[in-house]
Amino acid sequence: MRAAALYSAAGSLLLTGLAVTPAGGTPGTPASPGAPGAAELRGTAVAAARAHEAGLDFGACPGETPAGMRCATVRVPLDYARPSGKHIELTVSRMPATQRDPANSKRKVPRQGALVYNPGGPGASSLNFPMIGVVPEWRRIASAYDLVGYAPRGVAPSAPLSCEKPEEFFKAPSLAPVHPTEAYKRERIARAKAYARGCAERSGSGLEFYNSLNNARDLDVLRAALGESRLTFVGASYGTYVGALYATLFPGHVRRMVLDSAVDPDPAKVWYRANLEQSAAFEDRWADFRTWVARHDDAYGLGATPAAVQRSYDTASDRLEADPADGRVGPGQLQNTFLMAGYYDDYWPSRAAALAAYLKGDAKPLVRLAAPSPETAAEAENGSAVYAAVECNDAPWPTDFRVWDRDNTRLARTAPFETWDNAWMNLPCAYWSAPRQRPLDVRTGPGETPPVLILAAERDAATPYDGALELNRRLAGSTLVTERDAGTHGIGGGPNACVNAHLDAYLLEGRLPGRHAACAPRPEPRPTEPAGRGTPERDALRGKGA
Repeated sequence: MRAAALYSAAGSLLLTGLAVTPAGGTPGTPASPGAPGAAELRGTAVAAARAHEAGLDFGACPGETPAGMRCATVRVPLDYARPSGKHIELTVSRMPATQRDPANSKRKVPRQGALVYNPGGPGASSLNFPMIGVVPEWRRIASAYDLVGYAPRGVAPSAPLSCEKPEEFFKAPSLAPVHPTEAYKRERIARAKAYARGCAERSGSGLEFYNSLNNARDLDVLRAALGESRLTFVGASYGTYVGALYATLFPGHVRRMVLDSAVDPDPAKVWYRANLEQSAAFEDRWADFRTWVARHDDAYGLGATPAAVQRSYDTASDRLEADPADGRVGPGQLQNTFLMAGYYDDYWPSRAAALAAYLKGDAKPLVRLAAPSPETAAEAENGSAVYAAVECNDAPWPTDFRVWDRDNTRLARTAPFETWDNAWMNLPCAYWSAPRQRPLDVRTGPGETPPVLILAAERDAATPYDGALELNRRLAGSTLVTERDAGTHGIGGGPNACVNAHLDAYLLEGRLPGRHAACAPRPEPRPTEPAGRGTPERDALRGKGA
């Protein structure tokens, strides 16, 4: 399952173990001529030099954008081993630093350069990211940095990928059996094979070059095009993996780096095993949601215990299977809608209220939340295609469905909520035709990079907390700030003042609290709160997990 694209730093993957070697040579040193990734490393240097010379010609952005935000394109090689071969263009957005102190508009703030943001996915864009500078929690950072977003390779409008017609992407209503029959499994296998075949047919021989290592290399070319000698970067969710790869490949090019909601970088977990662990974590988060709903039974009437809330949900799913709401919302759409409650606890009130209304005979709130929108089909299909390309290309996957069947059947006994839907999301990787990469052994040694700041919520399901611990071990000198007893996916720049104080101190002054620090959890949502955090800027930056 794709980890949702986040506004995380704005308040804003996952059974076979593989021994691997670094793709770019020993961190901090040039790869030897015959080392894996040596040609790509040289190609990146060539592309970065060209980008630095060309710079970025910022002009009007496509669509409606706030005053001051400008866009440009940067050329990157499709294949870094052949830097003079085919190129693609990545679209970049920027809002210049205000250089005004939010607490004293007469005080000028020194500009610290560009801050580049990757919101995760894979398959998400951060072109709207510079809008976040108007949100109170981000004004101090926006005063010192140019806020820079971009659409990574494959994400529209940056050489967009597609695997099927957008009008065929949203198949609704759909089922979501937690213990699928053999007939249903055969149907999903056929669908996965067709999807993988569609990706290959629509993308041709270039499909293999849409991967995480090239995303990290693109980031270095973008750094050079911006005129920055070293990169200041915030990565959320999957963006933390891109950042960790960047720190490993280009340690001397890091200025400051924030990795929020960390993907586990262990090569043995990229990506099949990580997805199993994600499914297990979502079961715990689903339990958190049901416990909260039960505590507010007086508001929702869905049951006074988590088990009773589960029965209410199951009743709704059964009814939707027999009679889809508005002809478009079946069990699959219900499951996807409630999955978002596992990502963000500020979605809890709206989901609980919609479920309660549906069971009382009013389907309209649920339809508003869950029905697929034709207007977003092209964007959603593109995001799904990029997700598949990156994760399928990044690492070997089991090619025998019996392995998937064994592992997911076993896991679904204890974690039924998300397990099989997660498996179906990733199953095209079993039938992928493009060559697979060997995952990079993410690692930096003492003094090779400036200290990196890692942010994590202890009960995050999309990127389980063990991944943050692993990343903290692998990046020498890094600091891990943990939001205790909380599970929202993406914690920087949100409602937790303690987390934001660490974020500001690091980005603005380079100060870190030590190897580990903890913050008390944010308050739980109240039943009367609407979904979202109340600003269109934040809502525009939040994407939806598949």
